[in-house]
Amino acid sequence: MTLPTPVPSGTTQSLATPTAAADVPRAGDRGARARRLIAYALLIAYALLMIVPFAWSVSTSFKTNSDAVRQLTFLPNPVSLEGWQTAFSQLDPALPRLFFNSTLIAGAVTLTNVVLGSMAGYAFARLRFPGREILFILVLGTMMIPDQLRLVPIYQILRALGLLQDQKQFLGMILVLAISATSIFLLRQYFMSIPRALEEAAKIDGAGFYTTFLRVVLPLATPAIAAVAILQFQGTWNGFFWPTIILQERTNWTLPLGIAQFQDLYATQWPPLMAVVVMATIPILVLYVFFQRYFIEGIAAAGVKG
Repeated sequence: MTLPTPVPSGTTQSLATPTAAADVPRAGDRGARARRLIAYALLIAYALLMIVPFAWSVSTSFKTNSDAVRQLTFLPNPVSLEGWQTAFSQLDPALPRLFFNSTLIAGAVTLTNVVLGSMAGYAFARLRFPGREILFILVLGTMMIPDQLRLVPIYQILRALGLLQDQKQFLGMILVLAISATSIFLLRQYFMSIPRALEEAAKIDGAGFYTTFLRVVLPLATPAIAAVAILQFQGTWNGFFWPTIILQERTNWTLPLGIAQFQDLYATQWPPLMAVVVMATIPILVLYVFFQRYFIEGIAAAGVKG
C-alpha cells in the first residue's frame, strides 16, 4: 500500500482543479477566435472601402470647381457652397422636377415588379402545368439578353403605340421595366421554401387558391418582397440607358439624365455634379436602412431550394 507523501508545514500544495483547467483556452477556441477577428477586420475594411466614394462625393460637393480639379485632398479648403447653388439654379428641368420624375417611374416599376413577380413566382413554384420548367428556363434566359440587343424592337413597338410622345413616355418606361426575370426568380425561390403544410391547412379551413395566396403565402414572403422592392427601386432610380432612349422630352427627364448636364465635352463641373449625386443617393440609403433586415432575409432564404 502506497502512502501519500506528507506535505511539509509552511508550504502550499498546488492542485489543478477542474475549474482552473476549464479556464485555459483550448487551441481550437483560440483559432476560431482568431479567424473571427480576421473576418471582422476584413468586413470593416470592405465597409470603409465602400464608404470612401460617397464620403469623397460629399467632400467634393463643397469644393470650388478649380479646387476639385487641382487638389486631391479629402477635406475641402476652403469650404464652398458654389456646387450646391449651381445644382439648384442651373439644372433644367429643376431638381424637384427630376426627383418627382424619378420617384414616379421608380415607384411604379417597383409596384409592378412586386405584383407581377409574386404572381408569376408563385405560379412557377406551386402550379403544375405542361412546359413549366421549360418556360422557367426561358424566363431565366432573358437575363442573358442585354438591353442594347432589345433596343430596336422595343423602340419600334413603343413608337407604333404612340408611347414616345409627351407624358406617355412615362407609361412607355413603366411598360419596358414592368417585370424582370430577377424578380420572378427571387420570389419563386422563396415561395418554394414555404412549407406546403401551411397552404394545405388553409385549404382544409375552406380557403380558396387566391385566398391562400393573398392571406397566407404573401404575408410569409415579406422578406422576399422587400428584397425585390429594394433591388428594383434602386435599379430604376439609377437607370440611365432606357431613360435616355424613351424620355425624349426634357421635362420628363430623371435624375441620372439631369446629372449628365454637368458633363461637357471637354470638362466636367465636379462640385455641382457631386451635389446632385449626394442628394440622389439619400433616398436609396434611407430605403435600405429601414428595410435591410427584410432584404437580407429575403436574399438568404431565396437560395434555400432550387
